[in-house]
Amino acid sequence: MPSVPEPQDTGLLRLFFALPCPPEQTAAICQWRAGQALPGRPVPEANLHLTLAFLGAQPASLLPELYRLAQTVHCPAFELRLEHLDSLGHGFICLRPSRTPVALDQLATLLREALFEHGLVLPDSRTFVPHLTLTRQAPQHLHGQAPLFAWPVTHFGLYQSYNDAEGVHYRELASWPLRPPTPAPI
Repeated sequence: MPSVPEPQDTGLLRLFFALPCPPEQTAAICQWRAGQALPGRPVPEANLHLTLAFLGAQPASLLPELYRLAQTVHCPAFELRLEHLDSLGHGFICLRPSRTPVALDQLATLLREALFEHGLVLPDSRTFVPHLTLTRQAPQHLHGQAPLFAWPVTHFGLYQSYNDAEGVHYRELASWPLRPPTPAPI
């Protein structure tokens, strides 16, 4: 089981489960984004991810339970393909899949159900919409095709969001593997 990080002064940690964006894809996405002159404030390269479940502020004492809960989530690995540019919510420009992988929906659903069964009420109860945020505070909406950014998703993680003088940072606290995909019959 992962070690429990030192809690902040308040004893609360801002937490979320997510899929990390691999470094080579992060670099390619940021290079493409820079050439697009997208409106809004760019999300820092180190912060690119796809959120599965946002937990909000939770007591640090809950981490061991979250680690146990995540170990019960069993899902196959899959390929994530982001090729659609879209605006979500108020001012978020994102990359989204044209077709959501079944395993991604399953992973998000299993995580959310496990959290609910353990008495955690998520601050965001909206339907899961897979996306990777590129910019925030965009004054206009965009929709269209983007180049294909794809990678094999082999694990998910629990992350802490924290602020310092340099901005918002995300730190992976722990990660869990997805099982290898079942080969298609011949």
